Amino acid sequence: MPRIVRHIINISFAVLLTAALVASYMLGASHRKPITCKGLSICIPDSAANQFIRPDEVRKILDSEYSGYIGLPIDEIDLTKIESILDGKSAIYKSEAYATKDSMLNVTITQRKPIVRFQKGSKGFYADETGYLFPLQSTYASHVQIVDGVIPLKNEDGYKGAPESAEDKQWLERMISLVRHIDDSKVWKDKIVQITVEEDGNLTLVPRDGKEKFIFGHPTDIESKFKKMELYYKAIKPSKTDKDYRWVDIRFDGQIVCREEK
Repeated sequence: MPRIVRHIINISFAVLLTAALVASYMLGASHRKPITCKGLSICIPDSAANQFIRPDEVRKILDSEYSGYIGLPIDEIDLTKIESILDGKSAIYKSEAYATKDSMLNVTITQRKPIVRFQKGSKGFYADETGYLFPLQSTYASHVQIVDGVIPLKNEDGYKGAPESAEDKQWLERMISLVRHIDDSKVWKDKIVQITVEEDGNLTLVPRDGKEKFIFGHPTDIESKFKKMELYYKAIKPSKTDKDYRWVDIRFDGQIVCREEK
């Protein structure tokens, strides 16, 4: 048989063999049972710091808004939709959904970390460091600085998101800077227990000990005002022996005005 004919026969045989192997694999794959989801595993790494949401609550959310995932083929589970559902909850900063080789659907939750709580009468809400506002949670209260009084933010009860007006955003940014300054100092974090917004917009800082209250003014010139508070505690308060001051006004440059009555 001519050599060229043998080559053609060999090539044809190889092609037919390859086609047969591919067909056999595809037939086997079509009859292979799909890998299905066996269960849900939930991880909340920061649960020791905050407990805004528990694993059982995450499970309830998914059972309600994405039911039927148990027993569903893993590659048919819409991980993006699961993350979108969870990220829409006010106490969740970010979620990550993924499947593992053991056929488990895994969800990792990062909670929002509030820095301040605003209290408007009987209603309140949190703000995190990014300026995101979200409602109080019925199952857990975070131990953060409390600001009460005439809160100028115009968000409605249950609102979640950044303030809508530029004026509100600016005020909130300044308040977050003030609270962060307090939190970053062990002395002030232990000493300042309440911040009240008065009707004229001035802030009153209430210390844990002593009878005095500090008229802070608007949340500006924060560092210089705290230096005045430090000077008051180091030099002025120790020299006052007959009667405690009730009001310490630190609003104005180069002045600390102390009064026994407001």
